[in-house]
Amino acid sequence: MSTNVVSVLNDLIETSKDGEKGFLKAAEETRDASLKLLFQDRAQACTTGARELQEIVQRLGGTPETGGSVAGALHRGWVDVKSAVTGHGDHAILAECERGEDSAKKNYREALDKDLPADVRAVVERQYQGVLENHDRIRDLRDQHAAAKS
Repeated sequence: MSTNVVSVLNDLIETSKDGEKGFLKAAEETRDASLKLLFQDRAQACTTGARELQEIVQRLGGTPETGGSVAGALHRGWVDVKSAVTGHGDHAILAECERGEDSAKKNYREALDKDLPADVRAVVERQYQGVLENHDRIRDLRDQHAAAKS
């Protein structure tokens, strides 16, 4: 069972690393000081979450992931292209961040469908709640920026 648990956790580590890199990229792209701080804070939260999962993988005797996924790299590349086309608009950046959080929500939901030990499940559940809060906060900000544009 622990090999499967390690695999599930390594997938979530990749998800967290993707979030970290995506939020750092968003912080670079925005000109809004409050969004920059928010994105930097969210990147730090992703870093902390990844470290926590890496420690569990090591405790289980596995080798923890250290990087993000290919899909995450492609997503960040798409953010670059879209930012160049839209002139780094905050609405577009927030929309991309929300899309990234949609992916994280899906990955965490799938992990919670797996057979995880109770202590591991508790950590994944807590992190999933953080992903949901991130998503909703980013979505609300995206909607505010959309309203401001019109």
